[in-house]
Amino acid sequence: MSVRRAGEHALLVETGSLEISHRLDALLRADRPRGVVEIVPGPVTVLVTAPGADPARLRDELLRLLATVTAADAAVAAGTQEVTLPVVYDGADLHEVAALSGLSPQEVVERHTGRELVVGWLGFAPGFAYLTGLDPALHVPRLDTPRTSVPAGAVAVAGPYSAVYPSASPGGWRLLGRSATAVWDVAADPPALLTPGTRVRFLAVGEP
Repeated sequence: MSVRRAGEHALLVETGSLEISHRLDALLRADRPRGVVEIVPGPVTVLVTAPGADPARLRDELLRLLATVTAADAAVAAGTQEVTLPVVYDGADLHEVAALSGLSPQEVVERHTGRELVVGWLGFAPGFAYLTGLDPALHVPRLDTPRTSVPAGAVAVAGPYSAVYPSASPGGWRLLGRSATAVWDVAADPPALLTPGTRVRFLAVGEP
């Protein structure tokens, strides 16, 4: 674990794990150091952007916080938010996911709704949350050829992750269904409903 410069105005904290990234992100957001304007957690890093801040002083502060969240008895609250997303499981790839996983379509739905997932990080597009903790039976590859357009609200899986497309965009994840819940709203604060550490459950509703 270390802290190093990332460009002119940022420091990159190498945490070594998603759990530590979430803990550090929670501490930084609870008591944001002076000059910090953006905090971007990732799978094993946290990027801290602070134009005009003293890099040496900020680095010392980040190292102190990193020591706090990596202590054996650390009790840093992260991911206290819980979100339930209703889903109509009528996705174009539901039956193919079932075939790839050796399950029936109904079993795919049961596996997808049967676990609490956790937002690991955001990427690809604004509000696009990578949900970790997906049932291993549903770890299927992306499409060989991505779709040119996937609608907002599409619920999908790819590899070890699940996601809800926040807006219409190209995409190669396999579509299980759709949710009417908006996960990205530029007028909201924060705009992203699913922030790092948020616990997420999918709920099957309606008729496919």
